[in-house]
Amino acid sequence: MPEFLPIENYVPHRSAMLLLDRLLDADNESAVAEVTVPCDGLFLQDAGMPAWVGLEYMAQTVAAWAGWQAVQKSEPVKLGFLLGTRKYNATQAFFAPGTCLRVSVHCELVADNGLGMFDCHIHHQEQELAVARISVYEPEDGSAYIHALEKEGAESPNE
Repeated sequence: MPEFLPIENYVPHRSAMLLLDRLLDADNESAVAEVTVPCDGLFLQDAGMPAWVGLEYMAQTVAAWAGWQAVQKSEPVKLGFLLGTRKYNATQAFFAPGTCLRVSVHCELVADNGLGMFDCHIHHQEQELAVARISVYEPEDGSAYIHALEKEGAESPNE
């Protein structure tokens, strides 16, 4: 199995928003990441980690896949955006703290305009806990895109 750099080298997320622990595998079409559900911190509730956080685990694994590809080409890691999902199906309402999850993503499409579609799965051992197809967008310059949106919002009249 190939060796991978620490996850921070592949995703733009930092601090509490970096939810993944490590990239386990990646190739031209797919990636697998690992996360141990934390016992404290962001999003955690008394019953555990809400299963809807799995959608962010999937999105960050897509980001790690894109970042891994950028690193292979000696290019900078870009900002990307989760646009949504048409169907996210989880077999339970919460992930138990301390549970080690494997998140796999498979690229179905990445268009020239930066739009992409991924088939995603979350497993604990051999049990599938969640599945989704997610849509993402990676603009050419994510920072400029955010600044343009902020500027547009600042210029909108107050109601």
